[in-house]
Amino acid sequence: MIKIKTREEIEIMRESALVVSKTLGMLAKEVKPGVSTLYLDKLAEEFIREQGAIPGFLGLYDFPNTLCMSPNSQVVHGIPNKTPLKEGDIISIDCGALKNDFYGDHAYTFAIGEVDEETKKLLEITKQSLYVGIREFKAGNRVGDVGFAIQNFTEKHGYGVVRELVGHGLGRKMHEDPEMPNYGKRGRGKKFVEGMVVAIEPMTNMGTHKIRQHADGWTITTLDNKPSAHFEHDVAIVNGKPELLSTFKYINKALGIETNEEDEFRAEPLVV
Repeated sequence: MIKIKTREEIEIMRESALVVSKTLGMLAKEVKPGVSTLYLDKLAEEFIREQGAIPGFLGLYDFPNTLCMSPNSQVVHGIPNKTPLKEGDIISIDCGALKNDFYGDHAYTFAIGEVDEETKKLLEITKQSLYVGIREFKAGNRVGDVGFAIQNFTEKHGYGVVRELVGHGLGRKMHEDPEMPNYGKRGRGKKFVEGMVVAIEPMTNMGTHKIRQHADGWTITTLDNKPSAHFEHDVAIVNGKPELLSTFKYINKALGIETNEEDEFRAEPLVV
């Protein structure tokens, strides 16, 4: 069952989403060669608790950490460890926070130092596909419209769209209805209505769309061991249109990136 949110609940969810946004912005300054993912995980847990929130992933389905840290060929759900990041790596950092009984949940794939041009393109196209999908999240459209848009855009560039892992509704639970695949057919699936809140999260592989799960029960990698990228936003339908609750602006500020890519999805500018 899809749980529709009131305007008041959406504003509470915006607070939860911004806890995650600020956490990712803090981490953006720390993600560099020589740093371990376990160190970043500890920083994130401390920071989230300082914001008056609880790490959303820690203990969820028995996950052992605050962050899902997935480098290079890992798609999602990577477990933080002591292995240091290296120049040329990429890493998806997926973060969740629970505040005032509502969850925020979004992700960003970072480049570690200088990465090759092919990998840069993978990151850029995956991030663009996120906004392509968000544009279709509006009243009257359906789940398949978002999935089709992401798949069509991504596959035109020759990338594989992961099938087994999907976005999801968001609210008092981390995972609510509807599921939000990054592939599909126009006009299929559940209809979008005012007050829906979802996490849209393209997971794009440089090669095959096929994946495999490792023995730890969590780690997912590409079948051909080529790199994978992952970007995620929390989005609500307000006045029939998609409105971002999360933001990459804290990350952009930390990294010195200037972009207006989020502006079309906000009723008023967000100042960070």
